[in-house]
Parts: sequence; structure tokens; C-alpha cells
Amino acid sequence: MRHAVGSGLKDYGERWERAGVLDEAQGGLSSVVANLQGDWNVERLSGPLPMPFVWKRVRNGRGETYVLPAPSRLRGLPLGPRFPFRLEQREGHVALIYRGPLSFLVDELRLEADGCWLGRANAAGIRYAWFRLTPIWTPERPGRSS
Repeated sequence: MRHAVGSGLKDYGERWERAGVLDEAQGGLSSVVANLQGDWNVERLSGPLPMPFVWKRVRNGRGETYVLPAPSRLRGLPLGPRFPFRLEQREGHVALIYRGPLSFLVDELRLEADGCWLGRANAAGIRYAWFRLTPIWTPERPGRSS
């Protein structure tokens, strides 16, 4: 399901809260680090970033954000700029904490009912964008989307 870019920020806040209620109803098992294993397209919902061709690869509690077409489009290994992060389970969400010179960036994620992740991008504690992660590849979904 595709969501309109630029919907009201209030709408994203409400979606964030709904995802939190879903998480609580499932005993806090939805928004856990293990559920992020895989490759994810990043879809901008509001704010200046991310730009097209941004995707994330998550493995074993850490990952990288890539700024190039995903492997299913490249037909090979991911190349180009990549920004490493570590995952941290926090109360009610998962945090992606960037390393190195981008350590002031933290993305917060909550799993939505459709299996995609709603994300809030923060720089030095200030929210600057909303985004959505949709699966390219996950262990539960081994085929790649086109």
C-alpha cells in the first residue's frame, strides 16, 4: 500500500500512536530488533530526506543505509555511499543510531499492521522527516520485489 507523500504531520503522529497501541496489544513483540532483519526500501513521507534510491540493509542488530538503487535493481553487490548504524531496542520502538560522523542522527521505527515500518528521522533530537520502510527482502519473504 502506497501512502501519499506530504500528508499532514498530525496524521503521521497518529499513525505512530496506532503502531504503538498495536505493539502493546501484542505484548510488545512487534517493534523489536529481530523484526527488522532484511533489506528495506525507504519511502519519504515528509521532510527533505530521504531522497530516491535510499534503502537499508539490516543484519544481526546492525545495518547500513545505502544511497543507490537496491540490489534487485543493480543485479549485484551494493556499492556506493553507505552509512552504518546499530539498532537498539527502546521502549515502544526500535532506534537506528548512526555511527561515525553521523552519530547525531537517530531514526525511530515502529512496526505497522501491514508489516511495514513507520519511521521518524531525528537530528540532534529534532524530528525533521517521516518515512516508511517497505520490504525488498526479509527472511520471511525470501523473494525480491521488482
